[in-house]
Amino acid sequence: MMKPYKLTETDVEILNTNKGLRALFSKEPYNLEKAVRFVKYENKLKKLQVELIRLQTWAIEENERIMIIFEGRDVAGKGGAIRRATERMNPRHYRIVALPKPTEDERSQWYFQRYVIQFPKAGEIVFFDRSWYNRAVVAPVNGFCTQHEYEIFMNQVNDFERMITESGIHLVKIYMSISKKEQAKRFEELKGDPLKQWKITPVDERAQELWDVYTYYKNKMFEKTKEGVVDWKIIKANKKTYARVVAINHILSSIPYDKKREI
Repeated sequence: MMKPYKLTETDVEILNTNKGLRALFSKEPYNLEKAVRFVKYENKLKKLQVELIRLQTWAIEENERIMIIFEGRDVAGKGGAIRRATERMNPRHYRIVALPKPTEDERSQWYFQRYVIQFPKAGEIVFFDRSWYNRAVVAPVNGFCTQHEYEIFMNQVNDFERMITESGIHLVKIYMSISKKEQAKRFEELKGDPLKQWKITPVDERAQELWDVYTYYKNKMFEKTKEGVVDWKIIKANKKTYARVVAINHILSSIPYDKKREI
């Protein structure tokens, strides 16, 4: 039997706020520990969002270009992390890029071309909800590219990112990692929610079946890009709130913006 949660004096103060009461009574059965944890997360998130605004202000004033790419398995929480990172930012100075499948014209072009045209201008931050790394994992797993196209990509990607960073763009790479069990649970939750069912795609439907194949190509991607100029930040994302905080902290620690302080 699980031991009852013992409230500290600080916990009681948290629960006696409007935010704490909302967190406690928003779901049944009432859970004191979860309510306290959620309020602490929201307070932490707010501080991080203040720091993200400082980062954005620095980028605008110094004409810096920042590009942050989020990769990971389906329903790993990439979109949620991006939304939390951007929800307090000035919308005129950031973009979220989530490209659809390529058009016929784009298929005839150099693979990276459709991504290059989305790169940030001076003073702008661009978040990629999946990026050119589609060709490293999703495309070969699902037969969306040939083996030859895959090999060309793998041969070019490190040079491509070297050119990006040498041009002065700040590049941050985040990979959200979840377990097979957690992915299955999230898929079931989406299927049961009429407001979110649209998020399930035919590719998502096969994700569990192809789990081991995804793992194989993911590991090949990590191995190849060890030779590159920008390391991956791999985040264990089974717990969404934890993953969002870690992702934002990594963004802040990766870019040498002014007025940075410990959060």
